[in-house]
Amino acid sequence: MKQVNGEKLLASLGEGVKDVRGRLTPDAPMDRVTWFQAGGLAELMFQPHDIDDLATFLKLLPEEVPLTVVGVGSNLLVRDGGIPGVVLRLSAKGFGGLELVGENRIQAGAICPDKYIAAMAMDNGIGGFAFYYGIPGSLGGALRMNAGANGGETKDRVVEIHAIDRKGEKHVLSTAQMGYSYRHSDVPADLIFTHAIFEGYPEDKAKIRADMDAVRNHRETVQPVKEKTGGSTFKNPEGHSAWKLIDDAGCRGLVNGGAQMSSLHCNFMINTGYATGYDLEYLGETVRQRVFEDTGIKLEWEIKRLGNFMPGREVKPFQGVTTA
Repeated sequence: MKQVNGEKLLASLGEGVKDVRGRLTPDAPMDRVTWFQAGGLAELMFQPHDIDDLATFLKLLPEEVPLTVVGVGSNLLVRDGGIPGVVLRLSAKGFGGLELVGENRIQAGAICPDKYIAAMAMDNGIGGFAFYYGIPGSLGGALRMNAGANGGETKDRVVEIHAIDRKGEKHVLSTAQMGYSYRHSDVPADLIFTHAIFEGYPEDKAKIRADMDAVRNHRETVQPVKEKTGGSTFKNPEGHSAWKLIDDAGCRGLVNGGAQMSSLHCNFMINTGYATGYDLEYLGETVRQRVFEDTGIKLEWEIKRLGNFMPGREVKPFQGVTTA
């Protein structure tokens, strides 16, 4: 079912859009944005030219219009009915900067891939960032969810976070103000991260390179990195590994339509070539149900799910009760 409201929404923003320098795209296909390559349309997609352009747009956007922020689409499942309102996708030109800003300090834009930060740190003999080489996403998502891998987390390295709110006002936050915990932050959902400053420590480049090689080799060996996937599907419950729970529940390789739990790493969901958003989400909820029936543990989604279901293709969330 194709959305047809994008042009109408754009027109409703009035003459103020003439001052916007970024790209506005009505009815933008989200399957071209997400790594799953599935999902419906964004009613209106906005790619701002820079921070000031973003502020201009936000000040003219009515509060009642939904606003959804996406990064590079690596950890994102879009439902087939699409995303209403405005989808904000930061541009690499305006928000992908990466530079040294002091001794052992790096400033990175929100759309900068995590692995680029790790590479710059290595090139400059700055330790503490090798874990970022194994995270397939961009900085904005890492800041929001305290992304981590191989024993490291975002909160360990970030010292200053810059953001802009729904009204176009700019903010600077400390790490303490982010309220970080495992794969979570407490900052308001309407804050849009624009860039951040990180701090590491002096370390031998050869040691950093060896650590990064270990991260890459581990990822390429045990994760389906060449598939259309969204990364880790579920968070690790305290004291448990999600993949082990999924495996023990008999869900390794489980298929629903064009979606499959990877046989290589069963906490990775993949699009085998023709999966819909419905296929993927239904498979995920099926896995949650089976793991609960097997262990009594409720898996929590790590992948962010956005948008509306197609009529008649709704996925009921797992209720945490046995089906027997």
